[in-house]
This record gives sequence, structure tokens and C-alpha cells, in this order.
Amino acid sequence: MSATVTPVVVAPAVRPVPSGCFLMGSAGGRPDQAPARAVRVYGFDLAVTPVTNAQYAPLVAAGHAPAPPWWSHPAFSCGDQPVVGVTWFEAVAFAEWLSDAAGGRWRLPTEAEWEHAARGGLHGAKTAWGEALPENEVPGGSLDGPWPVGRGTPNGFGLCDMGTIVHEWCADWYREDYYRIAPADDPKGPEEGERRSSRGGSWRHHVRWSTPAARSSLPPGFRYADYGFRVLRERP
Repeated sequence: MSATVTPVVVAPAVRPVPSGCFLMGSAGGRPDQAPARAVRVYGFDLAVTPVTNAQYAPLVAAGHAPAPPWWSHPAFSCGDQPVVGVTWFEAVAFAEWLSDAAGGRWRLPTEAEWEHAARGGLHGAKTAWGEALPENEVPGGSLDGPWPVGRGTPNGFGLCDMGTIVHEWCADWYREDYYRIAPADDPKGPEEGERRSSRGGSWRHHVRWSTPAARSSLPPGFRYADYGFRVLRERP
């Protein structure tokens, strides 16, 4: 009889994101980014990159989530690629499982926390790195799947891939006009909705990056080949 192998859990590397006020949204973007307004968030630790296949694999091996649809496809199956095709519910389940398996309290970031982190301490910049993308930050040419995480330039908070590779699930419900009614102190999204908020770019798009203020959304049960997530660890 063979012994049962316990999956090895490795918590994602994180970087500290300080408390602070920042200008959330954009006056020159889509209507759902307006009005731009000052928002305060409180300090947390955020994963340096989106969750990878290698980090997600123990959850699948332990039977706590099904393998995503593209799990075995050669263009999506490398360990250092971001896991894609996970629903919002599965992303939440991973964070809850990680809390039990690795310790600490892990969850998805709110939209406000994600945007604050993506800005990297810069105010009003077009990208997560300033007014322009770093050279070779986003691959050109045709792609069959997402590129590996962590190959780019860290932003001012030491975070990689903010706004590129994959859309990242956020904790909030999505509402197009939420900024008009949202509190200025640590906004957490509407109390209900039909779609969950997401942030970031997409390897599938013609333009493969997005500004820190850009918003997107998807019904929480949907699976797309350019949807992943990164996790936040709360501070004690």
C-alpha cells in the first residue's frame, strides 16, 4: 500500500503595501472610473505576482477545487504561468484554504486596495510604473497563452505584473456608478450585484496592459482563459 502524499503548500511571496490616501479612478477614462476621488486604504501585504499553476496545484491535488479547463493544455500548463480559468468562488476558496494551510488571513483584494497597490506610490500616472511601460514589459507578437509571471519590472511597491498578463478577480461586487456613492474610507464595493469586479490586463487582448484605474467585471461563476487572481494577506 502506497503512502498518501500531502501536497506541499508554499505561500506566495508578498510585499508590504503601506496605508495611505490616493486618487482613485480617472477623470479621462471610462464612465465607471469617475468621478476620481481621494480614497484611504489601510496597510496590507500583497502577493508579488498573480497566483501561479504551481501555487494552485496543491488545492487541486487536495480535492478542494477542480482542475481549471485549460489545466493540461500545453500553452497554459507551465508552473510559473498564472493559473487561469478559475471562477471567483474558486479564487476565494484558494485564499481560505491558504489561510488554513499556511497561516495568516488571506483573501482577495478590494478594488481600492488593488488600485492603490498598482499605483506603487505614484499619483495619477498612466501605468503602474509611470507615464510609460518599461521596455519589454509586455511581449509582442502572437501568443497562445499567458507568459510567465514575475518576468517584468516591479513597481514602486515591489509588485510585478500589475495591469498585465491576466485580469485579476477582486473581492467587490461591481457597480458602474459605485464611485459616485462609495465611501472615501476603505471602500469595499456594493453590498450586492450580478458581476464581480476585476482589474488588470490580458494576454489575449490587442493591448495587453491596462491602467491602474481601469475596471472590468464578470459574473462570478464564469471561467475565462485570461482570468486569474492574486491574494492579499491581512496584517495582524
